[in-house]
Amino acid sequence: MTMPTRLQQEIAERILQMMREDGLAAGSWLNENGTAQRLGVSRTPVRAALDHLARQGVVRRHANKGIEVITLPSSAERVLPPEAVDLAMVRLAHERENGLLPDEVSELEVMRRYDLGRPEAQKLLARLADLDMVERKPGYGWRFLHAPRDQHLRDESYRFRLAIEPMTMLEPGFHLEPGWIAEMRARHLEALQRPWRESSSIAFYEMNADFHEGLAAATGNRYFHSAVRRQNQLRRLSNYDWGLGFERVQVNCTEHLGMLDHLEAGENEVASALMRSHLLRASKLKLGVQPDEPAG
Repeated sequence: MTMPTRLQQEIAERILQMMREDGLAAGSWLNENGTAQRLGVSRTPVRAALDHLARQGVVRRHANKGIEVITLPSSAERVLPPEAVDLAMVRLAHERENGLLPDEVSELEVMRRYDLGRPEAQKLLARLADLDMVERKPGYGWRFLHAPRDQHLRDESYRFRLAIEPMTMLEPGFHLEPGWIAEMRARHLEALQRPWRESSSIAFYEMNADFHEGLAAATGNRYFHSAVRRQNQLRRLSNYDWGLGFERVQVNCTEHLGMLDHLEAGENEVASALMRSHLLRASKLKLGVQPDEPAG
């Protein structure tokens, strides 16, 4: 049996969705040309997709008559576990960062690759868009906005961060609200107590990003804040794909908590030195030896 191409599989899924929306049932008829016009694609891939559906027993071709619907698979939504979207996000990040996912993807491809229903795939893509990691293409599909991880880019990123982030705490107008320090301390302590799972890298990175961005925002200097926020965007997928385990979580949280203690005591120069050593150690983890990590 000839295996359908990815495009043919996607068009077959779209044909099934169209059939459901039109209320077609066994005994109904499809027109190849009309289907191609409805989907906005040429007849050739539609013909191949219909042949694929015919091999599955969904439709049957009749010479000079058209295409008869034999059966229509149920569209009942599966009940997925609450963390299904987070798990899919982690797996997508891993595939993207390791060159296994192209620059452009479709909703149907996301559904198929990560075993999601349509609502979950839409939620995943919407989250990626909200985080400025993808954008919708004109017409059909989604495009990644950043290139996959690269050791040279990562080295550049850490050199930039080493020049910028330790200095945030030495800015003349630097000021942290006590409530922010208390919130960050509580979130880090909770991260140390929470059982580590495959999907935990997402919440951990977002806490980590909030920590660094909050320090930049406390400078009152929009250039510092903008630079750190942009760095968080660029390294997000790379850090979602994270495999150093809970041991690195403990190191990361302990170092952050140490900075918070010194900042609360007004010892900004000590906190600045700790930030530099924190970033320097993280920068020495090389790609190809260990996965990227969310230490910085």
